[in-house]
Amino acid sequence: MVKREENGIWVTLKETIAASHEEVFACLTTDVGLTRWFTLAAEVDLRKGGRMKLAFDAKFRRAFEVPILDFSADGSVTWGWPLGVTDEVVPLEWTVTPDVEAGARVIQRHGPFPEDADALISAANDAESWRWYLCNLRTVLEAKVDMRSERPL
Repeated sequence: MVKREENGIWVTLKETIAASHEEVFACLTTDVGLTRWFTLAAEVDLRKGGRMKLAFDAKFRRAFEVPILDFSADGSVTWGWPLGVTDEVVPLEWTVTPDVEAGARVIQRHGPFPEDADALISAANDAESWRWYLCNLRTVLEAKVDMRSERPL
């Protein structure tokens, strides 16, 4: 869902995953969890003001760092995610809540994006990639299949 809010454009993605709240949240906040579905290597300093080093190769040759803008152990973490090819970051908010019947509900909010064409193109590209990764998180936890090896992005 794309929505205009007072401070800009926000993109929201939602996914229900048949896994425990704790396991899903660990996949967003720990090095082991992140490597299950997102990166090939990670280092996490999990605290507000901390950083995550994310690598798309096991030896950290293709790596970048993102700040942890906010963190709450009950199920929310906000990463500072790069806006396109600039050094500017925008919040990427993750909230994981228990869903008694289905497992865990993941809500990802990304923004605010400025309303200029380049920022909106970046938002659309990011949303497409994040939808794929959220589906991968779900298949890893539910079906024990990592789509990165089966059907890469």
